[in-house]
Amino acid sequence: MKMTFRWYGEDDRVTLDKIKQIPNMSGVVTAVYTAKVGEVWPTEDILRLKKLVVRSGLEMEVIESVPVHEDIKLKRGDYKRYIANYKENIRRLANAGIKVICYNFMPVFDWTRSQLDKELADGSNALVFYEEQVAKMDPIAGNLALPGWDSSYSKDEMAELIAAYKELGEDGLWENMEYFLKEIIPVAAECDVKMAIHQDDPPWPIFGIPRIITNEANIDRFLSIVDSKYNGLTLCSGSLGCSPENDYIKMVRKYGAMDRIHFAHLRNVKLLNNGFEESAHYSPCGSLDFVEILKAYHDVGYNGYIRPDHGRMIWGETGRPGYGLFDRALGAMYITGIWETLCKVR
Repeated sequence: MKMTFRWYGEDDRVTLDKIKQIPNMSGVVTAVYTAKVGEVWPTEDILRLKKLVVRSGLEMEVIESVPVHEDIKLKRGDYKRYIANYKENIRRLANAGIKVICYNFMPVFDWTRSQLDKELADGSNALVFYEEQVAKMDPIAGNLALPGWDSSYSKDEMAELIAAYKELGEDGLWENMEYFLKEIIPVAAECDVKMAIHQDDPPWPIFGIPRIITNEANIDRFLSIVDSKYNGLTLCSGSLGCSPENDYIKMVRKYGAMDRIHFAHLRNVKLLNNGFEESAHYSPCGSLDFVEILKAYHDVGYNGYIRPDHGRMIWGETGRPGYGLFDRALGAMYITGIWETLCKVR
């Protein structure tokens, strides 16, 4: 496996030189964050980003992510132009040496939490999802500022967008996903770039809006739409692990044997009766068994990209919620230690 780290560009407090100091770190996953959603990424911006990464002694082979415009998901408005732009982005990233593109098909909201700074018993701060807090949220009130909530929408625009998805429903979203995949996967194959969809986070409908990449049956359906290795997965332990109905280890073995896992996000979560809390990667801190997870990846011969996903804020660190340095670095070393042991034990 190739250990990587999420990096948010030059404005990220977690700098490339700090990431480079983490043992076994091969590269970073990043994106051109100045590009407007749906537009073509300037080649000079892609190449400049890669130059910064390579100069630091790291690789840039995974992009996370190339966002899918809402018009594509709803198949309305300017969706054909946005799909054409998406294809061009695949081509440009391929020309820059990108091997995997992570993306998602979550309507309106990306990963959603009810609180970003919950103090845990050990004094660390973590991202959490408590059902009673979510029940009090109003996504069109205009007073929320959580990751994945696009602040560029006015109240009226947000209300219209949510209404459009409710009318579209799951069946409509599946149809639009199929159209999108059949357009972009042939281009990805031509460019030898593996597309890797991230599961919905959390893996259930939010505010009455459909979500479809949520469980094994739906992932099976997704992969069958275009049966190609270029139509693959970013398999996220935290996203799928939020639901006790999902057997992540089984999915690693199943989709790993099919060569459809191109990127792995490894995050631990502690399941509660009213939701979940993100925890340290160390297995006893959460509900997921990292030794068994990594054993599954090892057994299927996984040689793709892995990154430690969201971390807590520890030792007084402040910064982007879920993306501080210290806890993710600990997670990277915990994963590396398990992997080294698996490789040496016969």
